[in-house]
Amino acid sequence: MTAHAASPVPPGGTPDLTSSFWQGLYDEGKTGWDRGGPNPMLREWLERRVLVECGILVPGCGRGHKVVALAEVGFRVTAVDYAESAVNSLRAELARRGLDATVVQADLFQFCPAAPFDAIYEQACLCAIDPGQRSTYAQSLTRWLRPGGKLFSLFMQTGKPGGPPFHCPLEEMWELFQTGWKWVGEPKRVEHPAGLHELACVLERV
Repeated sequence: MTAHAASPVPPGGTPDLTSSFWQGLYDEGKTGWDRGGPNPMLREWLERRVLVECGILVPGCGRGHKVVALAEVGFRVTAVDYAESAVNSLRAELARRGLDATVVQADLFQFCPAAPFDAIYEQACLCAIDPGQRSTYAQSLTRWLRPGGKLFSLFMQTGKPGGPPFHCPLEEMWELFQTGWKWVGEPKRVEHPAGLHELACVLERV
């Protein structure tokens, strides 16, 4: 996900979101979504023990600051990304720190884990896919998560058409994650350094 495109895109338009598109953003250094560290909300969830050690999936992991943060405190992490540069960078960083995590380079729509996870951390992935594929992605999240497992999500708020990142209005998210999900607590606003903000939400698979 990024606020910049690798090639010109018509206003409100959608680029061809292939692996080469994402690879191009890394090659050109256009990774405006990358905070350079974990999202502050992840730190809060960990400190408050809302999110506790378990088997967790991080889809669209990017360079994986969140993966490193989770691995450091004992989570069994599986991370998936489309871009080779992101995957290689994360694997190198994990090795440098002596941390263990499973890092997979794959198209998420083809990803089939052997067993469901206890939790999923969703940040900058839903807003990076074509909005027309959101329903399919939500169905995948349901398959990847065990009953009673929790989805920790940061829904990107751009307030404008086009992308990536694509606007994830809360009303649409409620509809998308209605059947088979229970919303836990209230959304919390998290500022993003790109001048946008996210809504942090916790959902339980029922």
